[in-house]
Amino acid sequence: QVQLVESGGGLVQPGGSLRLSCAASRRFVGINALGWYRQAPGKERELVAIYVSGSSTNYSDSVKGRFTISRDNAKNMVYLQMNSLKPEDTAVYYCNAKGAIMTNLGPRAYDYWGQGTQVTVSS
Repeated sequence: QVQLVESGGGLVQPGGSLRLSCAASRRFVGINALGWYRQAPGKERELVAIYVSGSSTNYSDSVKGRFTISRDNAKNMVYLQMNSLKPEDTAVYYCNAKGAIMTNLGPRAYDYWGQGTQVTVSS
């Protein structure tokens, strides 16, 4: 079991920036995807930015050019730099890790989520 803890959320004015951090309790083994999702009130959780297959990244169209995902494997950290924030970016942001580990019974998938951090963009 791996615990994910997000931090860095808060209240920011439109056009401002925030940097979210996600700390993992230990190194991931067999990870396939590591990234950020968000959920606004009354809406479904959606993908924001993600690493897949190691170093490839994908971004939702709504954040391309404004958000950047990065990671520090030595520190078991993943980050989300958010620039030019808009009110529609207001949501709870979640860190997520998906993968599979080998056991003596075969592969066992995992899907870990953090508790989320609130980002509010408002003047």
